Amino acid sequence: MSNIELLEKTLPAAPLKLIAMESCRELGQKVNDYIVSFRENTINEVSESSLYVNYKSNNYLVDCCCPRFGTGEAKGLLKETIRGTDLFIMTDVCNHNLTYTVNGHLNHMSPDDHFQDLKRIISAATGKAKRINVIMPFLYESRQHKRTKRESLDCAIALEELTAMGVTNIITFDAHDPRVQNAIPLSGFETVSPTYQFIKGLLRNVKDLQIDADHMMAISPDEGGTNRAVYLANVLGLDMGMFYKRRDYSTIVNGKNPIVAHEFLGDNIDGKDVIIIDDMISSGESMIDVATELKNRKANRIFVVATFGLFTNGLEKFDQAVADGTIYKVVTTNLTYQTPELLSKPYYISCDMSKYIAYIIDTLNHDSSISDLLNPYDRIQRLVAKYKAEQN
Repeated sequence: MSNIELLEKTLPAAPLKLIAMESCRELGQKVNDYIVSFRENTINEVSESSLYVNYKSNNYLVDCCCPRFGTGEAKGLLKETIRGTDLFIMTDVCNHNLTYTVNGHLNHMSPDDHFQDLKRIISAATGKAKRINVIMPFLYESRQHKRTKRESLDCAIALEELTAMGVTNIITFDAHDPRVQNAIPLSGFETVSPTYQFIKGLLRNVKDLQIDADHMMAISPDEGGTNRAVYLANVLGLDMGMFYKRRDYSTIVNGKNPIVAHEFLGDNIDGKDVIIIDDMISSGESMIDVATELKNRKANRIFVVATFGLFTNGLEKFDQAVADGTIYKVVTTNLTYQTPELLSKPYYISCDMSKYIAYIIDTLNHDSSISDLLNPYDRIQRLVAKYKAEQN
């Protein structure tokens, strides 16, 4: 739905304001610029109505910060009014590039630090903004979504904290386990898939793909991510396969049971291009192991696709995997911090999510349904049809 159609059918819930935490200033600026562009093209007679106060603006970003004391403690500070606004706060809890000092020692900000700063800004806004919405692409503590033995339930507790502080809607991307929303059943929670952006990124950068079941296959690297591969296979008309991880449950290494082997379930992949799709690349070891197994089964080109490219152990192993022909391309989004080194890699494809986020914010500000935005099937079909037509 275009912005003009939104204007004709709905009113904004309140004047829009956007906060981009320091962890995602660049992404937040892009989102702001898109919203400015959207609203510049709305109907002047309607947007000048008293019902659309401050609807058009050259900037929706709020000036704010979280200054720190010498001890490392901090506070949230809003430098302008947000009273009566529909406030959207964006944060990247995985941005490890930011630092602060504690008693003269330099610390890199952890997800815990980013989440605490988010709560500080929410605290500063509570009681002033009409509605508070959080856009947290990588859901904080999403991998600690269930309890095994004597463990904390960090993700559920974090969600409860946010809603208790007055957050109405939480928007995340490709949650590790969407069922964690059961922790806040009376609040808004959406997990958004970037499948359309992945396909768009691949088609723009690889011009000789044969998108059919005879030449391409979608693979899930484990049983937990099967739904992603099933959806990708369905919208592209491909076959689907998966690996399951055989673990050694007799021991724990780095907080988890080590993987002994990856076992494959699926049809013959001999000579086919393969898309391995998952929610994140953490260390990347599992992805490389899966790609190696697929190469051993005579797969052609292997595309590693994930919403979040964290690369916690660096890029050296991926460089080697590309050099030896195991991996052809790596595709992730700009929803988390991307190092200059990553962006410089010729095998890396970055999918920009800013326009999609801007559409979501603009639609929610009108209290309109985002169902069409969350289901990109028709857009994917048009994109693929255009790509195939250009090949002929």
